[in-house]
Amino acid sequence: MSLTLRTISREQHLGFIQSQPAASHCQVPAWADVKTEWRSENLGWFDKNGELVGVGLVLYRQLPKIKRYLAYLPEGPVINWHAPNLDDWLQPMLAHLKQQGAFSVKMGPPVVIRRWDSAAIKSGIQDPDVKRLKDVEATHIEPRAFEVADRLRKMGWQQAEDGGAGFGDVQPRYVFQVPLANRSLDDVLKGFNQLWRRNIKKAEKAGVEVVQGGYEDLAEWQRLYEITAVRDHFRPRPLSYFQRMWTVLNNEDPNRMRLYFARHDGVNLSAATMLVVGGHVWYSYGASDNIGREVRPSNAMQWRMLRDAYAMGATVYDLRGISDSLDETDHLFGLIQFKVGTGGEAVEYVGEWDFPLNKLLHKALDIYMSRR
Repeated sequence: MSLTLRTISREQHLGFIQSQPAASHCQVPAWADVKTEWRSENLGWFDKNGELVGVGLVLYRQLPKIKRYLAYLPEGPVINWHAPNLDDWLQPMLAHLKQQGAFSVKMGPPVVIRRWDSAAIKSGIQDPDVKRLKDVEATHIEPRAFEVADRLRKMGWQQAEDGGAGFGDVQPRYVFQVPLANRSLDDVLKGFNQLWRRNIKKAEKAGVEVVQGGYEDLAEWQRLYEITAVRDHFRPRPLSYFQRMWTVLNNEDPNRMRLYFARHDGVNLSAATMLVVGGHVWYSYGASDNIGREVRPSNAMQWRMLRDAYAMGATVYDLRGISDSLDETDHLFGLIQFKVGTGGEAVEYVGEWDFPLNKLLHKALDIYMSRR
């Protein structure tokens, strides 16, 4: 199959994404407007009949002082990753990006390699010899994903260092998802552990209400998010980031981003943002106050978001990044513990891959990044 690659318009790019069952929110054209510190380009792959068969959002980050760029395709490109001729897809892309002044290319194939169901994770947590997810036998292994990884290695791509739990600009390798396809809401609720079901009931009894917010409520979101940042020791993004995100994503598709609050006696106790692309729904950012935890606002909010995702016809509700640590003393352990209660599954992607077009500059970037 001979493929040609060229720059396409945002409209063409969006049209292709809309024709797919799902794609990452990091690959929709408007994501470029969220990431203003990067220059962007929309790429399209065409077959010999001139039909658009794949797209990619490329973000370019300039190296300090020189006109050379890191080209990044977060959770992309959106192509047929299982094509036997993967070279024919990726070689034209590398040639094009090199022409654009890229010294290194980073991409995140949206290819799942392993899945662990909740029961497997729980038994891993209970086993004192198990410290990491990969020490637990996977419930499902995708053999074709190993072929993709082999092909990439043969082409000269290098597996990037793990991005940890998906904080900052690197995309998470491990995520937690609740599958919704071919399940009733009743099945989904039954899949929750006892503690989650108890907490959902507790919130209901206490009169916690979950409401959707709009652009004008982002300042209130920011208040809760900054409380969370202090408690969990991370640097919060500014309010302007979320305002921009809301505006550009919802201009592209009015249902792309949503905002939820769980409140009790008129006081907002927790909040979350949700992103939607086709049948894939993400719980994106979460925040909560230090007060009112006894009425379980976060459980109530997640259950409402999951129900809304289900009503939209979503096939998966994605709780985003987790660490692969099953060690109870690890500071990120609480994250997987909270998410595993939903009865979903831990999912491992093939991770991010780098192609150094200029080995010297690629090495310099590595050193620069490790010092930050």
